[in-house]
This record gives sequence, C-alpha cells and structure tokens, in this order.
Amino acid sequence: MKKKYDPVLLEVFRHLFFAAAEEMGVALCLSSFSPNIKERRDYSCAIFDAKGKMAAQAAHLPAHLGSMPMSVEYVIERMELAPGDVVALNDPFRGGNHLPDITMISPVYFKKKGGRSRIVYYVANRAHHSDVGGSAPGSMSITTEIFQDGVVIPPVRLARGGEIDGDVLRLILANVRTPEEREGDIAAQIAANRVGERRILEIIERHGLTRTLRYTRELQAYAERMTRAAIRSVPDGVYRFEDAMDDDGFGSGPVPICVKLTVRGERLRVDFTGSAPQTRGSVNAVESIARTAAYYAVRCLVPYDIPNNSGCMDPIEVIAPLGTVVNSKFPAAVAGGNVETSQRMVDAILGALAQARPDLIPAASCGSMSNLSIGGLDSRTGSGPGRGRSYAYYETTGG
Repeated sequence: MKKKYDPVLLEVFRHLFFAAAEEMGVALCLSSFSPNIKERRDYSCAIFDAKGKMAAQAAHLPAHLGSMPMSVEYVIERMELAPGDVVALNDPFRGGNHLPDITMISPVYFKKKGGRSRIVYYVANRAHHSDVGGSAPGSMSITTEIFQDGVVIPPVRLARGGEIDGDVLRLILANVRTPEEREGDIAAQIAANRVGERRILEIIERHGLTRTLRYTRELQAYAERMTRAAIRSVPDGVYRFEDAMDDDGFGSGPVPICVKLTVRGERLRVDFTGSAPQTRGSVNAVESIARTAAYYAVRCLVPYDIPNNSGCMDPIEVIAPLGTVVNSKFPAAVAGGNVETSQRMVDAILGALAQARPDLIPAASCGSMSNLSIGGLDSRTGSGPGRGRSYAYYETTGG
C-alpha cells in the first residue's frame, strides 16, 4: 500500500517550487534590457523534472503553458547536456511557438555523497524579444514563410560548462536589428536559469533528494486529480463551436477555426478537425499553440490556487490536424499564430464549453492581442543621411 503523503509538506513544496520559478522571473525582469521584458513582462519561467514533465510554472504567461514543455521534451530527446550547459531555441517546428520567443533550457545536476552527478531537474524560461530580424522591425509582420519572420534558432548550446559560446551568440546577434538589447536580454535569460538552478539545489540540500522528488510527483498527481474533478463537473457529451479570423493578411477572407469537445468522465478531447488549411499569411499556428489554447481554457475551470504543472495537462487530449491553420507545416509563416490565432482558438474552446457550463464561462474577449510594432533608424544617432542606430519596439493592448 502506498504511503500517504503529508499534506502540510505538499503545501510547503508547492510554495517552494512556485517561489523558485517566480524568483527566476524576478531575476529575468530586473536584469533584462528591453521594455518588452522589463515592463511588458512578456516571459515565463518553469521547472521540469528529469523526464521533462513540468513541475512548476510561475504565474507569468498562460500562452506558454503548453508550448514550453514541448521545447524541453524536444531537447531532452535529442541532446545530452552537461553541467553548466544552456540550450537556446526559437524554432516553432522544434518546440517553439513563434520566432520572437526565445527559450533557454538548463539541466540541474545533483551529486549524492559517494555517488555520481546526474540530472534531477531542468529549468527553462521563454521571453519575447522585440526584434529577431526578418522582413520588418519587430519581427511580427505579414509574411509568407518562416524565413521572412526572422532568424531561426534550432536547439543549440549557447553556453557550455558555464561559459557562453561566443560564436553562437555572434551569429544570432548578426541577424537582428538591435544586437545590444538582444545580448542583454539573452544574458538575463541565462542568469534567470542560474537562479533557478541554485534554488532547486537549496531545496534538495534542505529536504533531501528523495523527499524532493517524491513531492514533485505528488504535486503533479494532485494537480491532475483537481483537473479531472473539474472535467467531471462538465456534463458528458459532444460540444461544437466555430469562430473565424477575418483574414490572413493577403485577402483570403474568413479563416475558420472549428473545435469539437468530447467529455467522457474525467477525460476531455479537444479536436480542431475542420479548421482552415494553413494560410499564405503569417496567422498560422503550430501544435504547441493548439495545446496551449486547450490547456489554458480548461485551466480556467480549475481553482486558481492549484499548482501549474504537467498534471493540469495529462487528462486533456488535443487533436490538431497537420497542415491546418492550427498546426501548420514547415516552412509556414507563424509570427501571428501565437498572438492572433491562439486567441481565437481559446474563444472557440470557451464557446464550446459555454454550452455545457454557461455558469462558469465568460463572454468572448476581443479575440486579438492588438499587436503594435514600431521600428526604424533613430536619426538622432549616427551621422550622415540615412544613418542612425536601429530601434524596435513591440506592444500589445487589451481589448
């Protein structure tokens, strides 16, 4: 018979992991260079177990709830990381969501007395950079393929053994309009992971590795039980809803997003079959965005104070047909998929849920992040006609 866990310790560990992820966010926010990270706070920080299952995510951006785990899973499956390594990536077709969001992933190694050092956790953060190259300042323009969106970073070691790889960093900075700002933000992301590593090791030193790992699993199981209970509160059945975006930027006309929710006991299937084929314009999303939309919508049904971890996601199945606007094929342009299409996907899911639980579901919002991107050359800097330092600024406004 499984030994019952201590509910007091469960709550202690919930706050310990949440605080560690939150402190990563504080470090990233305070040490970043760009207003987009420092003031708009477009970032997320999370902790993962050795298998890549989310152990804790700070209360930062729901848009990263389902996408950051895919990045970590992709890296774990394909790379062997040593102590001090930091992997950077933004490739939407390798676990990212769109190119301005750069993810940093670091392993947390721990060595028992007389034992060997091994990975016990991973820490990761994702931050939106206000320019990553591409056809227009801000890297959020209407494009027709991903190569126009900006520099594509597959999973690469940006740091090895604690030292930044200068060649990789210079390659990235050579492809952006604001290299000084990008370098500062990248350094802030690396520093945030270092903070997370230290805090996790402090937790292990205080409570022991065995207990820490056990309560990580208990927290994931607790979040799953609470999510299953929320799904049980939705009457069994099939619920459908359709929404649409006005256009893809190239005169396509309405771009429909269809969803079918199937509720059976404690399980929920979110099926986007019937949604529009991927478009010429950059409103395409990738699979990680489809997952995020589903997880976020269901998370709205669950009490706020349960931990954000993989348990919130396990009872949910997401079907996003490849080649559609909700799960596009390479080399589709995807800059707007994360900020526009994701909003309509959430609206569609909530519209379907409203048929089953109208007492819980709010009316749809504006269905857009209302993106504003400004950039060019600052004539106050440099000398001579057409000279000046490049600048880029990105903002979203509520609706």
